[in-house]
Amino acid sequence: MQAGGRRGPQERLGLVLSQRLRRASSTRAIRAASSAQASSWEQVAETLDSKSPLEIMDHALSTFEGDVAIAFSGAEDVALIEYAHLTGKKYRVFSLDTGRLNPETYRLFDAVEKHYGIRIEYTFPEAEEVVDLVRRKGMFSFYEDGHQECCRVRKVRPLRKQLTGLKAWITGQRKDQSPGTRQGVPVVEVDPVFEGLEGGAGSLIKYNPLSNLSSAEVWNFLRVMVVPTNELHACGYVSIGCEPCTRLVLPNQAEREGRWWWEDSSSNECGLNSGNVVQGAVDQAAGEENVEDLFKSDAVEVLNKDALQRVLDGPRDVDTLVVLYAPWCRFCKAMEEDYETLAARVADREGVRVAKFQADIERDFAESRFGLKTFPHIAMLPASGSAGESIKFASERRDPDTLEMWINAISGSN
Repeated sequence: MQAGGRRGPQERLGLVLSQRLRRASSTRAIRAASSAQASSWEQVAETLDSKSPLEIMDHALSTFEGDVAIAFSGAEDVALIEYAHLTGKKYRVFSLDTGRLNPETYRLFDAVEKHYGIRIEYTFPEAEEVVDLVRRKGMFSFYEDGHQECCRVRKVRPLRKQLTGLKAWITGQRKDQSPGTRQGVPVVEVDPVFEGLEGGAGSLIKYNPLSNLSSAEVWNFLRVMVVPTNELHACGYVSIGCEPCTRLVLPNQAEREGRWWWEDSSSNECGLNSGNVVQGAVDQAAGEENVEDLFKSDAVEVLNKDALQRVLDGPRDVDTLVVLYAPWCRFCKAMEEDYETLAARVADREGVRVAKFQADIERDFAESRFGLKTFPHIAMLPASGSAGESIKFASERRDPDTLEMWINAISGSN
């Protein structure tokens, strides 16, 4: 859709940004590289990774024109619409109405349409599927058996239907939204889950222009540009989804910990972006040859199955922190530096060791003894613990400071 004709006090800033965009010869080079290397989107992603969200958005709209659309959730995704507007190009916006959204979200939809002079393409779940789910399991079955089935009916299938009419889509995913599950989000990729207009694997391109921005940077942009935002943000909500599945987050929590809070934190993805989550890749490359190992620091002790079995069964002479990982997993790769930093910090501490266990080649063991669902899985085997006992690190934050605080809280040695 054509961007609306509005522009108030921010017109000058928008004009400056647009002029800078037009002057950027690098954008033309990226476009040429994209055409010449249509099958090599990893190279395009590498080139675009250092570009601004505005340039990435311009690349998407220029490359796919009317066959690309912005996925708008009614939260910070309004930044995507603003960037699209600043390019001066035509753009489309779609949103999934699950039937369970907050009233404030619906009001934002209306405000955004009026602000930009656009019409959002709303997509709805199939009525019969919703009726069948609710009649069989009730209105709030997801609190008991997980959110995946409800999300599949209300979000994933409608999204799949919407995307079959596109060649590319644009999302508001960022690396910092959920440090445990989104650290591998590239700025552009071949969608690993959904198919596009032409059908088949590789037929849909996915852009994530905000991937490298922090929450603070996105919000500074929204404030400067004076755009509509969801009223719930002012009430303390950060990540906003369906009303029954969204709550406030506490200070220092990752923003997506307010989503599906009753479940394991590693499962805090609805399936719309499952290609960027460990679970979507668990079986993808297990057994691949020539995959470089991770956590190679001398401070990280290597445990094979027998060694880990002995520690698990006890008796234990030290507290053991262990990461269960897969060397091909992008999220394990993303935490490698932080985990090695942690290991170096506690290397000289008595009574604590930091270890690793390659769990993708021992999945049955890891699942039965540790309850492994996704990679990476971090657990503490305390010296004072009972045989078979392990304590899972459930937080989304896996930086050295947080992990060290967790060790101190359990081991008491510092």
